Amino acid sequence: MKESEKVRSEIRIVKDSWVNSDLLKKAKKDGVELVFHRFEAQQPQCVFGEGDVCCKNCWNGPCRIIPGKQDYGVCGANADVIVARNLLRHAGAGATCHTDHAKETVLALYEIAEGKAPGYGIKDKEKLLMFAEKLGIKTKGRSVKAIARDLVYEILEDFRRQQGLFVKKEGTYLNWLRIRATKERINTWKKLGILPVNADAETSHILHQTTMGCDADPVDLLLSVMRIGLVDGYSGLTLATDIQDIIFGTPMPVKSESNLGVLKEGYVNIVVHGHVPILSEKIVEWAKKLNDTAKKVGAKGINVVGTCCTGIEVLMRQGVPIAGHVLQQEMVIATGVCDLMIVDLQCIYPSIANVAQCYHTKIVTTIDYVRIPGAIHIPFEVDKADETAKKIVKLAVDNFKNRRKNKVFIPKEKAEVWTGFSAEAIIEALKKVNRKVPLKPLVDAIKSGDIYGIVGIVGCRNPKVRGMRFHEELTKLLIKKNVLVVGTGCWAHAAAQEGLMTPEATEKYAGAKLKRVLKAIGQANGLPALPPALHMGSCVDNGRIGVLLGAIADYLKVPIPALPVAGSAPEYVTEKAVAIASFFLALGLAVHINPVPPVTGSKLVTKILTKDLEEITGGKVLIGTTPEEAAKVIVAHIRKKRKELGLKV
Repeated sequence: MKESEKVRSEIRIVKDSWVNSDLLKKAKKDGVELVFHRFEAQQPQCVFGEGDVCCKNCWNGPCRIIPGKQDYGVCGANADVIVARNLLRHAGAGATCHTDHAKETVLALYEIAEGKAPGYGIKDKEKLLMFAEKLGIKTKGRSVKAIARDLVYEILEDFRRQQGLFVKKEGTYLNWLRIRATKERINTWKKLGILPVNADAETSHILHQTTMGCDADPVDLLLSVMRIGLVDGYSGLTLATDIQDIIFGTPMPVKSESNLGVLKEGYVNIVVHGHVPILSEKIVEWAKKLNDTAKKVGAKGINVVGTCCTGIEVLMRQGVPIAGHVLQQEMVIATGVCDLMIVDLQCIYPSIANVAQCYHTKIVTTIDYVRIPGAIHIPFEVDKADETAKKIVKLAVDNFKNRRKNKVFIPKEKAEVWTGFSAEAIIEALKKVNRKVPLKPLVDAIKSGDIYGIVGIVGCRNPKVRGMRFHEELTKLLIKKNVLVVGTGCWAHAAAQEGLMTPEATEKYAGAKLKRVLKAIGQANGLPALPPALHMGSCVDNGRIGVLLGAIADYLKVPIPALPVAGSAPEYVTEKAVAIASFFLALGLAVHINPVPPVTGSKLVTKILTKDLEEITGGKVLIGTTPEEAAKVIVAHIRKKRKELGLKV
C-alpha cells in the first residue's frame, strides 16, 4: 500500500478520548487510510442528500427539488412526497436488518429443537416457557425441545401470515407484538390502522408503495413509517433479543474492560465483529479449547475481544472485553496485533480488508450475502458450528507467526465496564430492595424526583460529530441532572471507554439525588453503587428498553407517552437507526436525533415529526446539534411530562 496514494490528509486534532493520536500517526506512517480520511475527502457533502430532496425511484430522474426553481420532479412529486417516500424506504431497509437477524436466531432455535444443532442448547428455559404459555402452546408434560419447535412455528407465522394483509382484520397482527406491547399501545395503533400483519410482507409492501406512480400522500407515507417501526420493534429487535436469551441465556451484571488496550501483544488476538452472537459465542468457546494449541506456536494464549454489537453480545453474557465501536474497527487492525477479525453482518466497513493488507491480519466473512473482496469466506451453518469455529480459531493461531513486530503498537487506554443490565437484571437488582414489588423502589424514586426521568441513548458513532464527544458529554449532562441513562449499541462503547459504566462514575458524575438512589440499590446488591449509565446491550437490544418502559407504564397504569422518559440517537448513521427511531416514535417517546435527520427538505414532514406526531402516537422528534442543546430539550420534555403527571418538577 503506497502511503502517498492512500493517506489523503492529516486528521484534524480532536478531543475524542478514543482517537489515540499515536495510533493515528502510526497508521499514517504505515500508509493506512482510515474512515476519518475518507470522510474529509467527501467534503462538502451533497446538500440535496442532506435534505433528502433527491429522488432516484425511477429513470425519469434522478430528480432534485430546488425551492422556487424546481418544485416538482418529472412525475410531479413535490418535496413533501419525495422526503416522506425516502424516509419510508430508509426505515424499511433498516427494519429488514433486524428482521433478518431475528429470523436467523429463530431458525437456529428450530435446528436446536430438531436436534440438528448439537453445539447449542437452551439456557433460559423459563423464558421459553413464558413465551410458549403467552402464545397458548401446551407446556405441561412436554419436552423443552418440543415446546421450542411449536414456539418457532408460532413465530414464523409473523413472517408468512396472509390473512389481513390487504383488508385489516382483528387479531391478525404480529404475535410478538401481541405478547410484548402494552394493551394501551395496541389499541392506539389499531385506531391508526398501523398494526403490522406479516413482517416480510410489510417491508416488501413499502417498496411497492414508494415506487413512482403509487402513494403520493406524505401523511399516509409517514403512517407507514410508524408501521414499519413496529415491524422493526417486535419482529426484529424484541424477537431477536428474546430468542438469543433463550438460546444463550439472559444477561446478568458482569464486569469487564473496554477500549483498544484490551488487545494483548503476546497473545493470539481474535476480534469478533458484527451483530449476531450465534457464531461469536462459538468462537469464544473454541478459543478456550484451543488455548494450549496457541501456546505451542509461541503465544501466551488466545485473547478474544469484540467490536460493535457482536462484541457486546459476548460481553453481556461472558464478560469478553470490547476493543472498540464502529469507528474503531480499522484502528483495531492498525495496532498490528489483530491476528484475525471474523465478521458476520452489519456495520462492517469494506475498508477493513484494505487495512488488513498493510498488516498480517486475516479477515474472515461468514454470511453468504456479506462478502468482502480480499477476505477469506468461510460459510457458517449452525449444524456445523463447532467444526467451523474450530477452523477459524485455528486459522488465527496459525497466523500468529506472521505478525510483524515492527508494526505493533497497542494503546494503553482501557476502562472498567459493568454490563449485563437486561430488563430482567434490573428487576432482579430491584428485588433486593423490594422482593414483592420490585418496580416500586424505581417508580417511587421517579415520583419523588430523585430520578428525574429516564433517557435511553442508543446508536452509532458518526464522523460528522467528531470532536464533540456527543455520547459521552450528553450522558454526563443528563446524569448530573439526576436523569438515569440506559442504552445500547455503540453508545455503550463510548460510555464504557469514558468510564461511565462503573460504580465510581456514580460518585463522580451523578447528581446528588440520583447518586443516593443508585447507592441504595447498588449496596443492596453488593456494589458501592449501580452505574449511572446502565448498559442494556447491543443495538438489537433496544427492544429491552421498550420492555422496561412497558413494565413501568403498566405499574403506574399510564400510557408509555405519559412517562417522564425520552430517547436519543446523538450520532446515528445507519438505516437501522431510522427504523429504531420509528419504533420509539410509535411507542410514544420523544426522540432526540442528531445529526439533523434528512427531512428538512420538506416543511410538512418536518412539522409532522417535530410537532403533529405528538397528537397521533405521543412521540416526536427533538433536535439538538450540541450535547448542551440536546440535554436542554430532553430535560425540558421530561419536565413537561412530570408536570402533566402531577409530579414535582
